[in-house]
Amino acid sequence: MKSIIIIGSGLAALTAATRFSRTYNVIVLTKGKIDNTNSRRAQGGIAATISPHDHWKFHYQDTMVAGCYYNDKQAVKTLVQKGSDYIQQLIDSGLTFDCDSHGQLLLGKEGAHQKRRIIHAGGDATGKVMMDFMKKQINDQVVVKEEHAVLDLIIEDNRCIGVIACKQQKELQTYYADHVILATGGCGGLFQVNSNDSSVVGEGLALAFRAGAEVSDLEFIQFHPTMLYVNKRNYGLVSEAVRGEGAILINNNGHHIMNGVHPLKDLAPRDVVARAIEREISQGHEVYLDISMIDQFENRFPTVTSLCEQAHIDVKEAKIPVAPGAHFLMGGVKTNTVGATSVNGLYAIGEVACSGVHGANRLASNSLLEGIVFSNLLANHLINKDSPPVKKPFTPKQYNLTTPKHRSLPTIEEIQQTMTTCVGIERSEEGLLRAKHWIEQFNFQDYTRSKIEAYTIEQIKTINVLTTCWLIVTSALMRTESRGAHFRSDYPLTDHEHWSKQIIRHVSEFQRQREMIGVAE
Repeated sequence: MKSIIIIGSGLAALTAATRFSRTYNVIVLTKGKIDNTNSRRAQGGIAATISPHDHWKFHYQDTMVAGCYYNDKQAVKTLVQKGSDYIQQLIDSGLTFDCDSHGQLLLGKEGAHQKRRIIHAGGDATGKVMMDFMKKQINDQVVVKEEHAVLDLIIEDNRCIGVIACKQQKELQTYYADHVILATGGCGGLFQVNSNDSSVVGEGLALAFRAGAEVSDLEFIQFHPTMLYVNKRNYGLVSEAVRGEGAILINNNGHHIMNGVHPLKDLAPRDVVARAIEREISQGHEVYLDISMIDQFENRFPTVTSLCEQAHIDVKEAKIPVAPGAHFLMGGVKTNTVGATSVNGLYAIGEVACSGVHGANRLASNSLLEGIVFSNLLANHLINKDSPPVKKPFTPKQYNLTTPKHRSLPTIEEIQQTMTTCVGIERSEEGLLRAKHWIEQFNFQDYTRSKIEAYTIEQIKTINVLTTCWLIVTSALMRTESRGAHFRSDYPLTDHEHWSKQIIRHVSEFQRQREMIGVAE
């Protein structure tokens, strides 16, 4: 039986693992525990055209508007047309979403949606409910290896044939497979305030780039407007569904900050709301969500209520302090609608992938939908694909690490500070160049000209993070306009004439160097 390696354990990864388990041996490698994913943290729900009062064309239009019409039209059509079918399959398999007393799905509304189309589970615990369900679908054909961080991909003749992983921070092992799937999530953990699991720092982008795969649109990083933020500490995400149920953003003077900013006010696209909050904070104001109009808030939003309790915020006072935080990457490893990258045998699904479906700014609650739809499409493609098998043993191989040389590399805290200061909600050439020069001083590119044994595991992890930061920074420097989640204070206008469909892609020279020195072996 052929084999597949899936890197990551979020919704896209487990959906794919479940599908492939019928015809492949599957190994899931995850750097932490299986629950250390962004999918599990998702509160709001899944956007889908289930209501008889809705239509996929409305969902398509909302996705395009939020994405500033930078989206790939075919990818968006695929998402919104197939999404409801795949969700219905999950419901038929036993996944339970929240319903009213008549057994009809409760549909919420979120920012930039024309219709109520957000299905949810456990109130605001949709991700947790879905991930618990998906874990139960895994059968004996799937081997899950926790605390196995993938450090590099193995490439031969422009084909990905395996990975080099470290087991529990201690030893390197090699795994071979007929196909390798990246499902590593985004890069929110590169910023000081973020909604992501601490393990999500963008390494999948570095792995793909170094392997020779195209990456694109990395300048588009969405900042969620409402993180629960108290005394300079981030306690977690306050779902956009809270504003969907009527909550409004006010400052400490009681001023409704979205008045006059956008016709949709508090339900404007996320980039608009995040910048409005950031401006208030920069002027010395505090920003709150006024939830006084939401009945039975604790029952409708138990996850947010729990976060407030941890932060010693009493929801009965109806004011939740918020600030923006890094949330979602619209760019990623360039793929088509079945997850194929520019490297044979290497696929990407979920947030690490860039099919173009989100454009310059993701529409709320399209992320879980993306994970479900495109992982199923990839499974449909590969299950029916006749490809030559990898003629390598499907067993681990040990590495004998030498004593590495001393290398000065930054801490993750230093990286987060630089990215937050220079590559945050608003960017400028001055700040981006400062970040670029700071990153390049660590000579992270030298890794591609050395054997992996010359570095410690922690050094390799840091180099992967620096590589991803460099890709984001250089992409942001190249796009001299403001569009969606990418806002340049020195180029505040959207330049349709030059940038409406111009994609910034990075194609690595690293693969040629790797083959020359035989690192792939």
